[in-house]
Amino acid sequence: MNKQQLHKRLTVEQVKNIIAKYQSDELRAKDAINYLEIGRTRFYQLAAKYEIDPTAFTIEYSRETPNNRISQETENDILAELKTEKEKIIDNPDVPTKHYNYSYIQNILKDKKVKVSVPTIIRRARDNGYYKEKPKKKIHDREVITNYVGELLQHDSSHHLFAPDGKVKWYLITTIDDYSRKMLFADFYLRERTWWHIFAVQSVVLKYGVPLKYYPDQHSTFRYVKDRDKHSPWNNFTKFTDDVDPQWKQVLLDCKSGVTYALSAQAKGKVERPYQWLQDHIVRTCVREGVTDIEVGRRILQDEVKNYNSKRVHSTTKEIPDIRFRNAIKNDRTMFREFKLESQFQSAKDIFCLRAARTVDAYRKISLKGLELKVPGVMPKQDIELRMVPDFKTGLVEIRFWHNGRFVGFQKVKITDLPIVQF
Repeated sequence: MNKQQLHKRLTVEQVKNIIAKYQSDELRAKDAINYLEIGRTRFYQLAAKYEIDPTAFTIEYSRETPNNRISQETENDILAELKTEKEKIIDNPDVPTKHYNYSYIQNILKDKKVKVSVPTIIRRARDNGYYKEKPKKKIHDREVITNYVGELLQHDSSHHLFAPDGKVKWYLITTIDDYSRKMLFADFYLRERTWWHIFAVQSVVLKYGVPLKYYPDQHSTFRYVKDRDKHSPWNNFTKFTDDVDPQWKQVLLDCKSGVTYALSAQAKGKVERPYQWLQDHIVRTCVREGVTDIEVGRRILQDEVKNYNSKRVHSTTKEIPDIRFRNAIKNDRTMFREFKLESQFQSAKDIFCLRAARTVDAYRKISLKGLELKVPGVMPKQDIELRMVPDFKTGLVEIRFWHNGRFVGFQKVKITDLPIVQF
């Protein structure tokens, strides 16, 4: 049976001639059906129609009601959403998203109890100047190279205008497990500080365990590079790349976790794709809800992370990240180790902290940018290590004193009194 419509293949006269021969017994029904290439039911319908009035017989297709007609209200809803996309997102040079997301618009309308297909939205976009061709997708033929959860954690940050109405760019810091693609950490910050990256490590390690390795880029927060970090206090002829461990790396070393650095942006492809998905959804939600406050943005972010982890099938693994992660743990395909404090440490604060070194003066005090602190139990002229943990809820920072691998005490001061420490 030919799938092309009858009136597009044969003329009315040709069809009438075949049916007439059938009715005059010159053709068997089986042969007439084969000539017309239609189904048996359709043939007998045409034969009956021809018998009633041969002169008025026609095979031209006429629709009594328009197909897939949408209401004017639905039409207006589609155009309103497309207009929002264009004015607030597509045409804004500071927003990371440059293409329409018709599926997102479909979901927005669905929440409003408006049912419409993506092709219908695309047709309206084309007809009304809201269409933009997407660049061809790059084919990523790189297979998953990790075999265990916790084998490699991708860690990065992104700086974008996630809430256009707020007119302030936020930093998005995330950590993703390479094997499962589960997002283990994600949060927004107004400023990128070493402490927030340390806090991200703490959140992951205390919840999931110590991973085998982290995989960041070569930002100065993660790696000292001599010729690049010209303003670093370590920039001299005796210190070369990796001769100095940045604060973030020192935390990993205390946790007995390793670091592998991405040598190019392309090497971070696995983390960039989830970033793009998050950026796309977060920006659109923030625009439609008129978000300006970062705390509201954080709630939206956590909702999107939950959707990403528990509802989306990943394009590469073909599995939902949460399910892939849980199955790996269940089948002992994990390289996460339980976090345990070594005997010399008093608490996790001695691991997940910012560090500084000072020498005790004759009065058994040290100075941090003019702020004098008394150090108990340490003789003058002795070197001590400060391990500092900020608490932004109280506005205080706990400074823990260490001497010769031994904890000797602590003091709490206001975070604002330590301008030398960029928390």
